[in-house]
Amino acid sequence: MLRPRIIPCLLVHKGGLVKTVGFKAPKYVGDPINAVKIFNEKEVDELTVLDIDATANKAEPDYRMIANLAAECRMPLCYGGGIKTAEQAKQIIGLGVEKVAISSAAVDNPDLISRIADEIGRQSVVVVLDVKKRMLGGDYDVFTQNAQRNTKRSVSDLALLAEKHGAGELVINSIDRDGQMKGYDLALAQKVRQLVNIPITILGGAGALTDLESLIRTCGVIGASAGSLFVFKGVYKAVLINYPTLAQRDDLVKSALG
Repeated sequence: MLRPRIIPCLLVHKGGLVKTVGFKAPKYVGDPINAVKIFNEKEVDELTVLDIDATANKAEPDYRMIANLAAECRMPLCYGGGIKTAEQAKQIIGLGVEKVAISSAAVDNPDLISRIADEIGRQSVVVVLDVKKRMLGGDYDVFTQNAQRNTKRSVSDLALLAEKHGAGELVINSIDRDGQMKGYDLALAQKVRQLVNIPITILGGAGALTDLESLIRTCGVIGASAGSLFVFKGVYKAVLINYPTLAQRDDLVKSALG
């Protein structure tokens, strides 16, 4: 039986692990490899690592860093950042990564999703949509380039387009909620969950385990991802890598799904 996945999301900036608020002001919180070692001990469901510099700087993926992460990682690993070709995606999978995540490149050229899916398998292709709620109306615009460019296209249209072109999974990342730790945008999550037939993961806003529970209760079997929740502790946001125990996860899922 499929069960919800609880997924730490690590952001890499200038080689270090950082956390942002609203996609801005990256705060250094440690070394990515050390974080992976701790998450190994905590037996996390899955791990996502996003290099937020690569696409913005039009750089190649950092294959040495990816290889080091994959060699250390004992859980399924999804990597995103700088992937613009099917050949790059294939090389990254060859390093031991289970999934590749594409965002700006997929929005600008949806055929790339198909080419990567043909190369490495649909199940390994994740499309990340960074979204912000429109000032007027109830829809959401998709942004690219680390939330610097508004595509003026709705999350609904691009989610369906990504699915049509062969995405195996969607990550819906709320720019408005990023780093706020005040809960997920459940309306956004439910909207996309009802729209597509592929697995989805929601990112942005989780500040407590009860937020994960609310998301799973609202959307069922889904990926619940978070950054701040798993790298900060307490009201003063002391840096502490943390993750719920297996017993806590079981209780959370039972409570959410009944």
